[in-house]
Amino acid sequence: MGVMDRLVLSDGAWERMAPLIIGRPDQKGSTGRDNRMFVEAVLWIVRTGSPWRDLPEVFGDWNSAFRRFSRWSAKGVWWRIFEAMSDDPDFEYLIIDSTVIRAHQHAAGAKKGGLKIKPLVARAAG
Repeated sequence: MGVMDRLVLSDGAWERMAPLIIGRPDQKGSTGRDNRMFVEAVLWIVRTGSPWRDLPEVFGDWNSAFRRFSRWSAKGVWWRIFEAMSDDPDFEYLIIDSTVIRAHQHAAGAKKGGLKIKPLVARAAG
């Protein structure tokens, strides 16, 4: 079973999302390449918690997907999609909130303000 067998967007869900995205063929400017597959890529990242670099090749170049994700974020596209889809029980797991994002293991327990270097008493006296 491959990645393509695990896509989550139904036709009905996509029809609700499609008018909310940017880069549609009916808009001026550049048209996004396969918007539906790009949304699937973002959903894959959200579901798996994987870093962008681990995005399967079937979704395209990870860096292009990340930059596109960032542009959509800056323009409020994800917020519009979230508002439109929040009543859909199939998407209740998409709580995009910093309270559920795991930090890197080295980020746990560190004191705020960074490392403080104190001179040794023996060196200061000598």
